[in-house]
Amino acid sequence: MRRGLTTLSALVFTLGAVCVASALRWLDRPVATVASVAPGRASAKPEPYVWDIPAPFPRPPVPADNPMTAAKVLLGRHLFYDARLSGNGRLTCAACHTPSLGFADGREQAIGSTGDVHPRSSMTLTNVAYNPAYNWADPTTTTLEAQVLVPLFGTSPVEMGHAADGAELLQRLKTDPRYRPLFTDAFPDDTAAISVRNVARALASFQRTLISVRSPYDRYRYGGDRNAISDAAKRGEVIFFSGQRGGCFQCHGGWNFSGGIRHERDTLTQAAFFNTGLYNLPGGTSYPSPNTGLHVHTGLPGDVGRFRAPTLRNIAETAPYMHDGSLATLEDVIDHYAAGGRTIAQGPRAGVGHDNPNKAPAVHGFELRGTDRADLVAFLQSLTDSTFLGNRAFSDPWRGRR
Repeated sequence: MRRGLTTLSALVFTLGAVCVASALRWLDRPVATVASVAPGRASAKPEPYVWDIPAPFPRPPVPADNPMTAAKVLLGRHLFYDARLSGNGRLTCAACHTPSLGFADGREQAIGSTGDVHPRSSMTLTNVAYNPAYNWADPTTTTLEAQVLVPLFGTSPVEMGHAADGAELLQRLKTDPRYRPLFTDAFPDDTAAISVRNVARALASFQRTLISVRSPYDRYRYGGDRNAISDAAKRGEVIFFSGQRGGCFQCHGGWNFSGGIRHERDTLTQAAFFNTGLYNLPGGTSYPSPNTGLHVHTGLPGDVGRFRAPTLRNIAETAPYMHDGSLATLEDVIDHYAAGGRTIAQGPRAGVGHDNPNKAPAVHGFELRGTDRADLVAFLQSLTDSTFLGNRAFSDPWRGRR
């Protein structure tokens, strides 16, 4: 075991999870908050947003044309919880991205404002600012500003359900006197501050603040607290980072436990997409339509079933799992990967996922012994950041004011 832990430490180092002595003091720092802004007091130079990200974690990348300001984040937070962002006024962004559920929604498949059932589940917004690309299998949407427009105006399926010109949305915002100072403060140099572009920029700014790096595992690995996680979680960590056993890190690598990240010093990393052997249907495509993964965008047969590897941070709060919510529990997920792919014995989706020709080599299967399953679950649960999930800076600012 000692040799295994030594190897693990070296591996974690190569993945960028560097433990530094200066990080020992980070737990005493306050949780990230949005600076207080008095709406309507516009200035030529808006107050910048103050990041509170402990070492050794980097800041996320921020577009040059949408710098972070406290007023912009505050506006974005109001928009995120406003049902007027849906065409029929019934749905908020938070309905599909609920803080207590890890900014997911707990459903197998998302449901739009008009009742459309989506083919995929709502992805967590945990650390969304670091994503190289957005949505489950879209390599072309690479900024939060662009991604915001998809649920607002998309029609296949309908999510928020606004018309493409955004006229009704803007009219609603303009007629609410509470929004005028919020937009003016956020965009003081814009003579037409209430615009679709600025709605997207404000929502993107708020989402960039949703940073989770204060889990028990962070206290253990980066804060020097050897008692922050259980012995079971420590054993699970060894399996997770073992190339011969779990090998989970090969798709969920680095400190974010995801398929690649971008940060302020590296804005070129590309998103990683993997076929995990979840399905293996006979015929033209091995994954059920319309969820054929990256293949939808590239048309390449080799891209069938390839989906983006999301972060595993707060994963215990975001069940059910996979792009279509077809695995209900963490135990189900572990069994799927231990088998090297899911076998569906009967029905229209019957097939042996282990034999999918596009399956990623990292999904090789491994033997579960003794307490291995429980240990892996304990490790994944140690990634739950209760400080993040309960952060009042991310809560509904309209509560009690409507």
